[in-house]
Amino acid sequence: MSKGDDTRAAILATAFQLAAAGGLSNLSIGQLAVATGLSKSGLYAHFGSKDALEVAIVREASRQFIEAVWTPALAVPRGAPRVRAIIDAWLAWGQQPGGCFFVSASAEFDDRRGPTRDALVKEQRAWIDALAKAAQLARDVGHFRADLEPSQFAFEAYSIMLGTHLFLRFLRSRDALDRAAAALDGLLLAAAATDPDATPRRRGTSVAPAAHRHER
Repeated sequence: MSKGDDTRAAILATAFQLAAAGGLSNLSIGQLAVATGLSKSGLYAHFGSKDALEVAIVREASRQFIEAVWTPALAVPRGAPRVRAIIDAWLAWGQQPGGCFFVSASAEFDDRRGPTRDALVKEQRAWIDALAKAAQLARDVGHFRADLEPSQFAFEAYSIMLGTHLFLRFLRSRDALDRAAAALDGLLLAAAATDPDATPRRRGTSVAPAAHRHER
């Protein structure tokens, strides 16, 4: 990478952290200039506009998400073990400061138009499609039921993650992660082809209702 590429990557790493903690639309060029020690004109030289900066942050968030969630899962055998690995890493990703960047940003931009929303939609759809594909592979290798509909599995998994974000970030529920783990374990067990033990579980958890689980 050139020095300019290195500088841009460093800017985006800082910008992502600020946006994840305080909101994508709330991040200003001035705030980023202070955080990076660069001038506003220097930042504009890299991105050209606030919209272009926001789109670049969305792409950086996607890069980090793939690095933290998707790439490690590809090293796990396809089928139920890989889906399990994806879900575990995805749940961990949502526990970073500010929660899941994409859930928060989607709430910010759901009723807006423009390149930032378009970039968010593109990345979210790509992730949902990848999750459905992983479920399809688990079905094809016989780990999931033959009648399982991959898109429905992805919908339900994402719905659990949305609920987790609400309970964890907004309602400050102390048992949100326990309930999320129980819900995700239940989803995987319901998808299993035959023997529930064939579907990997999160170590040390059960699928009992969270009310019956240890409260932190």
